[in-house]
Amino acid sequence: MNPLDRSTAWLEIFLLLLGAFLIGYFLARYYYKRRCHKEIEELEREKNKYKTLSMENPNIRHDDGLRVVKTRERAGKLAFEPEPELIVREDLPPTLDFDSFGKATEADKDDLKLISGIGPFIEKKLNGIGIYTFEQISKLSAKDIDDVTALIEFFPGRIERDEWTKQAEDLRNK
Repeated sequence: MNPLDRSTAWLEIFLLLLGAFLIGYFLARYYYKRRCHKEIEELEREKNKYKTLSMENPNIRHDDGLRVVKTRERAGKLAFEPEPELIVREDLPPTLDFDSFGKATEADKDDLKLISGIGPFIEKKLNGIGIYTFEQISKLSAKDIDDVTALIEFFPGRIERDEWTKQAEDLRNK
């Protein structure tokens, strides 16, 4: 065999690569096998520790299932009567006094977006609480403005700063 021959060179390269592959394969296999055995041994020790703890203290139980609580009898009646909970809300939203500024329907609706500071979102909120017209907004009192601000969750003082009542009065008179 001539080492300078092309076919011999290919065979030598193949054998060297095969040797490198086999060495890498077996070293990796040995490494991971050892690593897995260490983890298995740790888990076995932990498992045995829990077993000995439960044997030493019989009050510790390992339930492998779910507990079912009986809530209804056979006829569909509740097995126990729950006590009614009283819900006390101190933060109830205020109610509007429509007698002070008037009522309107959706048929009477004005384009409230013409007022500076009212966009489509605020207009929907105002319509949702029953305010549809410029006339209603122009007749709002200070208490009504506070109630509207709380109901539509708007910035406090914004209605006065933007002068919605004055703008609504001007638009109503046009």
